[in-house]
Amino acid sequence: MTGKRRRREHGADGDDLVEPKKITGKELSKTDELSARLTTLVEMLDEKGIINKSEYRRMVAMRLHEISKAGAFEELDEEL
Repeated sequence: MTGKRRRREHGADGDDLVEPKKITGKELSKTDELSARLTTLVEMLDEKGIINKSEYRRMVAMRLHEISKAGAFEELDEEL
């Protein structure tokens, strides 16, 4: 293989979500790629009036806070 990576992402029923791409810059981490995909999706849905981006951000912040708090409680419980 020549330093270039080719891959296909598959949906639940095997359909292709992403065409193989030619890497021309630095390879992105899975986290960076997922973040870019979600940001793009939210922006597209907001532009089409399907969701409200501000409300989405508020809900995500609340969910992340809940997850973080639950993790902290689990850690405290294990220490006790």
